[in-house]
Amino acid sequence: MNPLAQRDSQPSSLPGWLLEQAAARPRAVALRHKRLGVWQERSWDALRVEVGALAGALSERGFRPGSTLTLLSNPRPEAVLLALAAQWLGGVAAVLDPRGETAAPDLLAGTPGRDFVFAEGLAEVERVRRAGLRPTFLFYVDPRGLAADPAPELLAYPALLASGGGRVPALLARPAAVAFVFLRRGSDGAVEEQGIAHADLLRQGLALVTGEGLTHREEAFAARAFAASGQARYLLAPWLAAGFCLNFPESLETRDIDRRELGPTLVAGTVETWLRLANLVQERLPAPGTWLRRCIDRGLDPHADGLSRLLGHWLVRRPLRDVLGFTRTRVPLIVGEPLPETSAQFFATLGIVVRNWTEAAEWKAQARPPRAAGPVEGAAPAFERRSLSSAPDVQPV
Repeated sequence: MNPLAQRDSQPSSLPGWLLEQAAARPRAVALRHKRLGVWQERSWDALRVEVGALAGALSERGFRPGSTLTLLSNPRPEAVLLALAAQWLGGVAAVLDPRGETAAPDLLAGTPGRDFVFAEGLAEVERVRRAGLRPTFLFYVDPRGLAADPAPELLAYPALLASGGGRVPALLARPAAVAFVFLRRGSDGAVEEQGIAHADLLRQGLALVTGEGLTHREEAFAARAFAASGQARYLLAPWLAAGFCLNFPESLETRDIDRRELGPTLVAGTVETWLRLANLVQERLPAPGTWLRRCIDRGLDPHADGLSRLLGHWLVRRPLRDVLGFTRTRVPLIVGEPLPETSAQFFATLGIVVRNWTEAAEWKAQARPPRAAGPVEGAAPAFERRSLSSAPDVQPV
């Protein structure tokens, strides 16, 4: 039985689950990030301390319940911890992928969080400026090209972290409050948004924890920015609820190498992710029709005799799974659109049965035009604190 089902009460927000894990397993590794070729580890208690300090620093700068923090970043711990700090204060995290469409100037200009912005490095800071945003506070983590920038709104992540004065605010996150907001361009070209409440995220995240039998022993791999609702539902929320370790690659360019080195047990991606991985394997195979390719196809044939299947496992399946970094993977997930049947069958021949979890979501046109760019005094205006997602409980398919 899943131990989560035995509890009389559970935390009702994402930061609440962070505190729960820090109390239950303070020294366990919660997060791992590869930097300069070395995996850096942080415990659950270290995350609790850091998120609390960030919440205090944001509060000192006027961040209040309903305020929005916009994050334009590749997957890295600082972005996740800042999102949790904003939610700790009853605020919203608007997450944008710097390599995706949401980083387009018009979509970036439409973010509800214009006063508090986290931009990973120089490229992201320049995107913010080109979009016409003039945030009151613009935080960054990569100092290359920015350390000597005199702009008064710029503040490095370490300086932000140290500026809270040691005061940890009360936890203000509420179940019905919006935790994340996402943006996209609709079919008519207009900007659409989707807000997801803590309660919705946790209901769907816990459904995955129970449905897939996830435990605190999992090793999950986060190779994409949390700029899609499926990542928040089926990776971020389960990470907090189950208490497993979340691993970040050094960069998108090294993600395949880092995944092979790590050997995660849980991999969640979109159809684009899985098709890219299928292509990665296909590129390693000999050309169709060659003698060696016929031998490999024989080793992958599920209907081959016992000896061929045994040899196929050690000589074909296992090496190909190692190419993908899937030697230990037991929970391969695809969120949203399912894989084409031929691709799903290809992974199945490798012993990787990709399970599909639907991404039920409701998108709505932005109810207000973007505010005119320019310096803003005081705290950010409150983003409407209601969930735009009222999807039913998600079931595995």
